[in-house]
Amino acid sequence: MTPTTNEAGDLAARAAGTAPEPFRSSRRGRLRVYLGAAPGVGKTFAMLQSAAELQRQGVDLRVGSLDCAGRTEPLQARLAALPGGRDAAGGLDLDALLARPPALLLIDRLAGANPPSSRHAQRWQDVQELLAAGIDVHTTLDVLHLESLKNRVEALTGQPVAETVPDWLLEEAHEVLLIDCLPAELPDHVFDLSTLAALRALALQVVAGRADSEVQRRYRPSGRTAPAVLGRLLVAVDGDEQAEQLVRHASRVARRRQLPWSLVHVDDGRARSAESRQRLQAARQLAERLGGEVVGLLGEEVAGTLLRHVRERRASVLLVGSRRRGWFGQGVVERLLRQGRGLEIDVLAAEEAPAAPAFATHGHAAGPFDYGLALLATLSASLAAWGLSRVLALPNISLVFLVAVLLVAVRSGLGPALCCALLSFVAYDLLFVSPTFSLTVQHHADVLTLLFFLFMAILTGNLATRQRRQMQVLREAQAETAALLELTRKLSAATDRRAVLAVAVEQFAAWPDLDVCLLGSDGSDGAGGLRVEAGVAAGLGEAERAAAEWVWQHELPAGLGTDTLPGGRWWWWPLSGEEGPLALLGIAPRDRRALSASRRGLLVALCQPLAQALARAQLAEELQAARLRGETEQLRSALLASVSHDLRTPLTVMHGAIDSLLTLDGQIGAADRRELLESTRDEAARLDRYIQNLLDMTRLGHGGLKLERDWVAPADIVASSLQRLRPLLAPFVLETRIPEELPLLHVHAALIEQALVNVLENAARFSPPGGRLRVAVESDGAELRLSVSDQGPGIPPAEREKIFDMFYTAARGDRGGPGTGLGLAICQGILGAHGGRVTVGEGLDGQGATLSLHLPLPLQPPGDAEHEYEPMTAS
Repeated sequence: MTPTTNEAGDLAARAAGTAPEPFRSSRRGRLRVYLGAAPGVGKTFAMLQSAAELQRQGVDLRVGSLDCAGRTEPLQARLAALPGGRDAAGGLDLDALLARPPALLLIDRLAGANPPSSRHAQRWQDVQELLAAGIDVHTTLDVLHLESLKNRVEALTGQPVAETVPDWLLEEAHEVLLIDCLPAELPDHVFDLSTLAALRALALQVVAGRADSEVQRRYRPSGRTAPAVLGRLLVAVDGDEQAEQLVRHASRVARRRQLPWSLVHVDDGRARSAESRQRLQAARQLAERLGGEVVGLLGEEVAGTLLRHVRERRASVLLVGSRRRGWFGQGVVERLLRQGRGLEIDVLAAEEAPAAPAFATHGHAAGPFDYGLALLATLSASLAAWGLSRVLALPNISLVFLVAVLLVAVRSGLGPALCCALLSFVAYDLLFVSPTFSLTVQHHADVLTLLFFLFMAILTGNLATRQRRQMQVLREAQAETAALLELTRKLSAATDRRAVLAVAVEQFAAWPDLDVCLLGSDGSDGAGGLRVEAGVAAGLGEAERAAAEWVWQHELPAGLGTDTLPGGRWWWWPLSGEEGPLALLGIAPRDRRALSASRRGLLVALCQPLAQALARAQLAEELQAARLRGETEQLRSALLASVSHDLRTPLTVMHGAIDSLLTLDGQIGAADRRELLESTRDEAARLDRYIQNLLDMTRLGHGGLKLERDWVAPADIVASSLQRLRPLLAPFVLETRIPEELPLLHVHAALIEQALVNVLENAARFSPPGGRLRVAVESDGAELRLSVSDQGPGIPPAEREKIFDMFYTAARGDRGGPGTGLGLAICQGILGAHGGRVTVGEGLDGQGATLSLHLPLPLQPPGDAEHEYEPMTAS
């Protein structure tokens, strides 16, 4: 990007000292921000490229800070001859820059922190001081460092944002240039492509929002209202039959005009029937499916609340229906048309004639009991007022009837309250207004009193009904919040899928009028690929399973109360993750009626944390499986390396014996010949065992290794191991402590022998010649310990946990010296497969180390079992 002619001319004039006075000291410096979505998009390159062109035109510029490398190095070399602006600590030398101010200063990474000795803690504070001194600044900034986006960025990236810049600084910038780059084209990036795409969208939103703010700023001095540059469509819906029609029409208009859109509902506190609330909930769900935003507002005056929201959201189009009317005949549409000057208001005509209005209460229509209560309240108020008529003046008696109206409104709703008001009006006129027991009013003042009483009765009844409804709404919201918190608390302790599903069933079991079922995939495709994992399994016929299969395939709700397969008893909702459905939630009311809108909304709200918990459990299971696969592969490789190394010994012995027989056939006596043949046979048997172990390890890598357990005496394992290592252990003083009475082990004998051999080899490798080695066997009834102690250099406490890591060889101690560092890792793997463990302790006489193999002791076989197993032959 190259500077404009006017910009270059202004900077050159200021550098030459010929600029007018406003451009030298009294003017504030101009800030240009090169904004990008993430590091690496080319912000610094663009800034340096522009600076190089300005330098060629003679502009006096300096480089304050550059924290970059790579493709910007040629441009940095070109600007290297310029005087710098840093102090000894690496921060900006503000005093030197202010003493001889340049026309332009380049500062990379506006959000960077200054050294502790600097004047300001943050680099953007230095920029503010430089701008105040009239110095122009070009700088770079990543959108992830904006203060207002900190929480969103941390949620996107999963990393804390330590350095931020206030948003007002970006608003005050003279220029903001977006340096954009497709996420896939970034050469080196620290975030994944999906996160980069989200950060790129944030950067575009910031620049677009600044453009809209610029329009507002230009219009503000003239006192005119700025147009909405970006524009937004708002559709206002109510709980009538036209709600879904409005939503669909709004979606089509927004798509045609390329506008974002929102569904807005204003809750004015009026009572609504269950049917109205259900239609409103359906319209909200439809808007979400069609890509719209859902907004709920509170306000007594619908038109004014809508217009305030239109101004706040900078909306350009408002779509409303033609049915809603006010209390005194004037509808919301008329008020919007009268008050919404300059706003495009589209009115969608109804497809059919509006239904007659009816009074309703929240959740149920007023019944005979409610109107009977109104009559009873009127009679009670009349009796109370008759008793108080001797001590109270006539106007005060009306308060008794107002109390009755309020009680009925709070208990039953608006319809019974209005009935009570009319009955109270008649009773008040008949009993207390002269002449009594007649509807005739003698005094004109009493007429005004009666009319005022009727007006107050209707008004207080309406207000009490609204307060009652708002209280019920608050209670429902509180119940929903409490249910969400309780479910979230329980799910936080659930570590696997089964626990998550158990928590879900427990949560929904609090509603005794509902049956709950949770389905999951059984791994097959097509019909019948779902199975019941939790909850009620009865009542799932072919039709219900077909609906569940459809929901699983399309990830949309279906069943009872929906437009898809509504004939069944169950309502199915998908619990989906990023890669598809994780489970299906099925809800069936036991009274066979459809779910209410409020109940359905609460269920949908609870499904979100439940789906997140299932996704978390699935991820944990996948990570655990990946870890186990990695550990299995490492163990298999280590065992293969160890066994393959041991193949050399029997082959060497066999080769030597066969060579002796071939070379000295006639010179070898019968006894020596027999000894050589027996040695060859024993080594062949050992080789056969090694090859079998090798095959077992191969099966381990493919998940097919099975521990061939058998009952074996610990003394036999020790004897066989010592026999195998007899040449290696010859230079040492060997002690064995094996009690006569020891329980039998139920293990894979060859593997346990291999583990003990590894420990013995480890001890022999680091013990001094002539040193002591001790092999001890102990049992406490719960486990058996095979211990090997030596007098080597020992193992430092800090390294005792590391010696069992793959390929780890300590600098000293029992894992130092030659070797691959596999023996103890193999040993731990073998013991772990048997449910045991390996521990490290002190050696003999305060020297060396002791490695103990701990094996659990199962229930011993019957008494004659000791005659059934065959002792191992030392090889």
